Amino acid sequence: MSGRALFLDSGPGEDRGVVTLDGRPERLIVVRAATPAVQVLGARSVARVRRIERGLATAFLEMTEGPDAVLALSGEGANLAEGAVIEIEVAAEPRRDKGAVARLIARAEGAPRLTRAAPSLAERLAAFAPGQKPVTGLAAREAADAAEAEALTALHPLPGGGSIAIEPTRALVAIDVDLGERGGRGGQAKHLAPAANLAAIDAAARLIRLKGLGGLIAIDLVGAGHNGPAIAARATTAFAADGPGVSIGPISRFGLLQLVIPHRATPIADRLCEADGAPTALTVALRLLRGVEREAWADGGARLLARCAPVVSEAAAPYIGELAGRIGARFEIGPEPALSPDRFEISAR
Repeated sequence: MSGRALFLDSGPGEDRGVVTLDGRPERLIVVRAATPAVQVLGARSVARVRRIERGLATAFLEMTEGPDAVLALSGEGANLAEGAVIEIEVAAEPRRDKGAVARLIARAEGAPRLTRAAPSLAERLAAFAPGQKPVTGLAAREAADAAEAEALTALHPLPGGGSIAIEPTRALVAIDVDLGERGGRGGQAKHLAPAANLAAIDAAARLIRLKGLGGLIAIDLVGAGHNGPAIAARATTAFAADGPGVSIGPISRFGLLQLVIPHRATPIADRLCEADGAPTALTVALRLLRGVEREAWADGGARLLARCAPVVSEAAAPYIGELAGRIGARFEIGPEPALSPDRFEISAR
């Protein structure tokens, strides 16, 4: 399998789109019913300037839902004052500790409101592989589950041996390249390092897109005496799919390749997990609902019983009706205080 392929999984409370590159997940787009429409990439809305920080050249914007967005006070926005009403477009979605980044469209009037919804998930997918029809059904669900699992993993193997570890921090995304078994053959490490570094750059580009990361990226290359032009050329090709705004710096004397990728979507880990990396109650609830639906697909006549922690049962409650509309009212979801919040059980009755 080569090139890019699209997958569209529709589940209760959440739709997931996957782009694969040569059979490996490259992008994962998660669209939840609970996400405010005004906070989605590409959405346009009317917002009110809540606060101006001239020292930061930044305006904080009141949105109809969710956290305040931020707008750089430059160009036509340089003379905005507190209380001004403007139309904006979301240029970067919120992250765990930061609001959405807005782009000024024009002055406006009236109360904050959505004026144009963001592109649909199908439209966003189509932009990555024009003309291709997304795969749906069970194959799409399996592709989305696999993409989600890889997006939430920190350590990733490299073709031919070795690995890269990807660890986002508040300041940057740190990527460590490890030769692993590549370097375990006598004194050959210095000969194997160049190939490992090139493989790591290719893998890092795909995985950063999959995880939805951006900002400053620092790749700690293995070995010394790096071929700067060859690595820069490889990085330029590998990160070309990230569009305009990518900036690739020279290799530092400490062996670091640094680059900047614009933030766009909410990182997958921010959307699905708590700050400590554990899945949120909503994430577990939606996984449970998909699990019930999968069991219903497998056995069209079974009555299903799902048990989960009370907090997960509560998070699933708004989507019970949607699941019943998809598979019929032949399931029950009950709270089980003995279960930890990251576990659930599904059985046939």
